[in-house]
Amino acid sequence: MKTTIRLKAVLFLVAACMFTSASFAQMTATATAPKKVLSPRDSVNGVVNGATITINYGSPSVRGRQIWGKLVPYDSVWRTGANEATRFTTTKDITVEGKTLPAGTYGFFAIPGEKTWTIIFNSVANQWGAFKYDASKDVLRVTVKPKTSIQHESLVYKINGDGFELMWDQLKVPVKTK
Repeated sequence: MKTTIRLKAVLFLVAACMFTSASFAQMTATATAPKKVLSPRDSVNGVVNGATITINYGSPSVRGRQIWGKLVPYDSVWRTGANEATRFTTTKDITVEGKTLPAGTYGFFAIPGEKTWTIIFNSVANQWGAFKYDASKDVLRVTVKPKTSIQHESLVYKINGDGFELMWDQLKVPVKTK
C-alpha cells in the first residue's frame, strides 16, 4: 500500500515538473519572439527646389478593408498615416500648391473627399493621431485632387521633382511643391 502511494506521489511530481517546464518554455518563446507591427513607422526624404523634405509616418496596410469613405471617412480630419500623426519637415521655405510654407516641422493632416482633398500643415508636429487636432494651429491649407492609382497594399509617400504623393489602396494624392 505504501509503495502504491509513493509511486503515485512520484508520478504526480514528474507530471507537475513536465507541465511546469513546458509552460516556462512557452512563456520564454512568446516573450522573446518579435511581434509584427501592423503599421510600422517609415520615413522618406528628398530634395525639392533646394529644400530637403522629410515625411515621417505610420504605414498601415489595406488588409482587405475598404479604405476610402469607410476606414478613413470622407470630410473628416485624418492623420495621413497610422498611430502618431505624420510629420512633415522642410529645411527651407517652399511653395505648396502656390502658397508659401515656411521652413519647419509640421503635423501633416488631410480632409479626404471623393473629388478633392484638403491638405493641412499644422504647427503641432508631435501628437497622437488627430484626436487633439486644433484647426486654429493650422499654418497652411491647400486643396488637391486625388487620382486613381495602381494598388498599394501599404501607405507610402514618394517625393519627386514636382512635390510629393501619398499613395494607398488604389489612390494617389499628388501635392505640387516648389
